[in-house]
Amino acid sequence: MTYPDNSSTAGSASEASDPASGTPVSDPTPADVSPETTDALVRLTDAELTTADRRRLLKRVVSGLGRGAGRALRGPRAAVNWATDLVIAVAPHVVVRDLETLQRHYGGKSGEDLADALIRNASRATAGLGAAGGGVAAISWTTPPALLSAPVVVAVETAAIVAVEVKLLAELHEVYGVPIRGSASERASALLQSWSRRRGVTLLQGGRGFTTILGSGLRKDLRDRLVRRMGKNVTTLGPLFTGATVGAELNRRATRSLGDEVRADLRKGGPAPSDQPGQPGLY
Repeated sequence: MTYPDNSSTAGSASEASDPASGTPVSDPTPADVSPETTDALVRLTDAELTTADRRRLLKRVVSGLGRGAGRALRGPRAAVNWATDLVIAVAPHVVVRDLETLQRHYGGKSGEDLADALIRNASRATAGLGAAGGGVAAISWTTPPALLSAPVVVAVETAAIVAVEVKLLAELHEVYGVPIRGSASERASALLQSWSRRRGVTLLQGGRGFTTILGSGLRKDLRDRLVRRMGKNVTTLGPLFTGATVGAELNRRATRSLGDEVRADLRKGGPAPSDQPGQPGLY
């Protein structure tokens, strides 16, 4: 997970570095998730994208996945495991804005007003992904052989939505004065746990690598939560563009609910939302 230098644009997975040391991040990307796929998923976290842009990126991801996507066609369990790998691959590369950058981007908003804006924009972004995913799926209904890619579309859409929501949670931690520190992989692990358990990040044991943490209870929590989320995203597979409409609304509500739950947890466990940058990090 990277922090930009006063920039709100998404960065490249191949260029991610640990801001604490300036050295390249050790990339935990699974072997069958390419850097190009990771880069496209990172770009999908940009709240400023149009639905057409999101649909184009989703198509690019789906069409460029190659042999790795075949895992999603082996059944529901395989599709969930593959979506889990996609989420793990993209999480360390999601670009998170610090408090100063967020305040500048949102016209000087701070505290609760800034948190409101973040949740609102993330909800719009995931709604846009639902609409885009429905548009991609509509092509499958008019081209029967493409129906085989339905599990792939759902897995990719879900991974992109999780990336947006992980970015939201990281930036809410910034707003509430508890920015998450550590290496990119440590921050990603902490935030995937936050996403899975719908709680703020409270503790991350030092000296435990990304693979080790995900090899314990976190990977199971992540997979279980993805099962529920992918179940909702199946609605995007409705005929023509009906799935796009339903998927967009379900995603908007789910992201807002997640943001509100984590926000409430951060209110209880941390300092009040800060109007000033430079609050001490959690780690």
